[in-house]
Amino acid sequence: MAIIYIDGKAYEIKPGKNLLETCLTLGFNLPYFCWHPAMGSVGACRQCAVKLFKDEQDTNGRIVMSCMEAVKDNMYLSVDDPTAKAFRAQVIEWLMTNHPHDCAVCDEGGSCHLQDMTVMTGHTYRRFQYKKRTYKNQYLGPFINHEMNRCIQCYRCVRFYKDYAGGKDLDVFAAHDHVYFGRTEDGVLENEFSGNLAEVCPTGVFTDKTLKEHYTRKWDMTMAPSICQHCSLGCNIIAGERYGELRQITSRFNGEVNGYFICDRGRFGYDFVNSINRIQQPLIRGRIPDAVDKQSLYSHLKAILSNNKVIGIASPRASLEANFALMQLVGKENFYQGISETAAQLMRTILCTINSGYIHTPSLKETEQADVVLILGEDLTNAAPLLALALRQALSKKTFENAQQINIPSWHDAALREFAQQEKGALFIAYPTRTKLDEVASVSRHISPDDIARLGFAIANCLNNIAPEPQGMDDDTLKLARHIAGVLKKAERPLIICGTSLCNEAILKAASNIAFALGTEDKKASLCFVVPECNAMGSAMMQAPSLNRAAEVLEKGEADTVIILENDLYRRGAKKDIDDFFDHCRQVIVLDHLHNDTTNRANVLIPVGTFAEADGTIVNNEGRAQCFFRVFKPKNENLRESWRWLDEFKQFKNGISPEDLAEPGDLMAEMVELMPQFKGAETAAPPANFRINGQKIPREPHRYSGRTAMLANINVSEPKPPEDPDSALSFTMEGFKGKPPAPLIPFFWAPGWNSVQAVNKYQVEVGGPLQGGDPGKRLFSETPVAENAFLNNIPPACIPSPGEWLIVPLSHIFGSEELSIYTPGIAERSPQPYIAISKHDAGNLNISESEMVKVQIKDEDYELPARIKEELPDGLAGIPYNITGLSGIAWPAKGILTKAV
Repeated sequence: MAIIYIDGKAYEIKPGKNLLETCLTLGFNLPYFCWHPAMGSVGACRQCAVKLFKDEQDTNGRIVMSCMEAVKDNMYLSVDDPTAKAFRAQVIEWLMTNHPHDCAVCDEGGSCHLQDMTVMTGHTYRRFQYKKRTYKNQYLGPFINHEMNRCIQCYRCVRFYKDYAGGKDLDVFAAHDHVYFGRTEDGVLENEFSGNLAEVCPTGVFTDKTLKEHYTRKWDMTMAPSICQHCSLGCNIIAGERYGELRQITSRFNGEVNGYFICDRGRFGYDFVNSINRIQQPLIRGRIPDAVDKQSLYSHLKAILSNNKVIGIASPRASLEANFALMQLVGKENFYQGISETAAQLMRTILCTINSGYIHTPSLKETEQADVVLILGEDLTNAAPLLALALRQALSKKTFENAQQINIPSWHDAALREFAQQEKGALFIAYPTRTKLDEVASVSRHISPDDIARLGFAIANCLNNIAPEPQGMDDDTLKLARHIAGVLKKAERPLIICGTSLCNEAILKAASNIAFALGTEDKKASLCFVVPECNAMGSAMMQAPSLNRAAEVLEKGEADTVIILENDLYRRGAKKDIDDFFDHCRQVIVLDHLHNDTTNRANVLIPVGTFAEADGTIVNNEGRAQCFFRVFKPKNENLRESWRWLDEFKQFKNGISPEDLAEPGDLMAEMVELMPQFKGAETAAPPANFRINGQKIPREPHRYSGRTAMLANINVSEPKPPEDPDSALSFTMEGFKGKPPAPLIPFFWAPGWNSVQAVNKYQVEVGGPLQGGDPGKRLFSETPVAENAFLNNIPPACIPSPGEWLIVPLSHIFGSEELSIYTPGIAERSPQPYIAISKHDAGNLNISESEMVKVQIKDEDYELPARIKEELPDGLAGIPYNITGLSGIAWPAKGILTKAV
């Protein structure tokens, strides 16, 4: 520890930081613009000036930029020195000479970092009376609005977009007073993390265009802590509501998971909550009218559930509570995973590897520390975007650590990047097509799924000759395997990444063998699994049989009624197989929030709340249980949590009295008791009876306005706010005004800090974990349970079959995920259906780019335009995974390709 003196007072602080970080951590309100805790310092804005003294006797001192000054023992500085304060005020005045007087109409007004810093410096009156510099704004796509006149040249946008996220189409142009941040021409921002510009920018240059379509001041929204529903990583988000409509998603800091950022699908894919495709009322098909009230629904269900043999189909996108409530309703022996046997076997293999205790499943934060990375069979930018972003940081870590040996501090971003130049850490990728991470990879090998697995098994064998060895490997592949094994062996923090995207179990086993071979008694190797949906891991941990087993039960007549929970089964298998599944059902009861192909087959359709209207717990890919809380209570009383409907149905089937029905906390406690693998999930967030000084945590900021006027057209009296008996949060602005526990933080705010930068006040240290620890509870034990054994099942080399192609699913960040596609901007960015084939295969079929190809997969025929990919192996084809118009395919698939007539 070091001792520094700030304005005559001694502070004990952690060395290795800069003065700005240290002052903010100590609670000083020191203004800044260009610095960001995730991106370090460049000293561009000159706003964070302090006066630094040689020693205690020095009375003159000198002005320094605190973000560029390393902390040293016995340092003397002043934040409140008149000269330093005058310097900071002058800098603000310079910046404001060209800034428009448009706070009242700016999207960021009232939650703007520039406003906060202007007030903080004491600049209240503008003396500049001349013509302001103006710019032409650009169209940047459906997500981001551009208002260049508000720019203060802090350079944060290009530093995040180019240096941090790897984007190429946003840059800085011109110089001096004419600096311009934008594209070379109007066009859609290509990077998958462009939405973070709206939070990174300290002014209103880049703003959320989807919020603009139904604009609400940010302090006028009801907000709640939540978890992104669009992939398996479990990124923390803040969801905001106004007038019963979800208006915005922003990043919620979690130091172990997503840090400060989220991907564009997670930020903008929320419009399914507001969709006109929502199911609004219970339906009993066959009745006229088919829409019924709650009492009629219950009478109908009582007759069905008490007289029929019922099974339940779970969902990897529904909460643990909802899945467990369904299991309790139908009985464990009648409860099935809502995924295919292939997908279920993949998840069983993953869980078997994790539960062996011989590997470590890293958090996203830990993946940023890897020095060598091997990716087998995953396109991370499309399947798990924040993991791809984390790897971009990891590739710089080793070089940055080398820079510290010549005394370049870890926070000095400009010097670090100058030192590193283009040098990167080692990244090896094996995937059938090019991925965005190929541009930073040391080696990319484009091969078939089975050949990816064989490469993995060969690497494991090179690391430990006890591991099974694939036969018949060609010399080039063996040479590559030895090279990768050698680099992994020398690494201090190697990381292996694989997953379920290619539906190939052998890849998972090969990756497990590599991790087993790398691990030692003292240190387990890190193996990161990418799984398909937000609660895929939690659903798999319930250890239920697959959808195929449920189909067999129906076919044998052992059940005739099925309850389907938040699951479109036509995304899980071949259309004909799912049609057959429904044809064997006497009654189909579906609970979901959107109409889809499965709800169209329902005899009874029940509307349920989305993540914005429900509480629940989900488990991410690393085994971290995290809670999400409903943002608002919908006016439509039919939009209830799935678990609440299912728990109430128990009175019809199991004879439970209404008084004994559960609350979410009760369900979780019961689940943990019956399923010990979930022990710890009940502690992921404080219980519903949690209070601070007898008060709940308000979902609304204290600046929330319009409460008495919002419903004045209905009643001039202010209505009583809805109550929330299920959580420690309230639907009001009244409640505890301090800092709540991390899992319950609905928004970040502190006096003088109205923007998202207020998160600094909630952290143990700036850039560090939240006070009290970051949200979430890891469920997997890493204690070995049995003697370790290498896995076998090495597939033969992939040899193309004449006239038949192996067709693999190709994930797309925009389009492949089920819910986000209801956002118009996401739909706009989604690809049209296509089939990817190799250049050689295209020549043999006499097909040119974009020509139509007839694709026959089992009993289904498709006509798709060709995309010719030179890197794609012969005999292999790719189809976008589950995009609109291409569901109902059982993966992996084999098909016949011919030129369409």
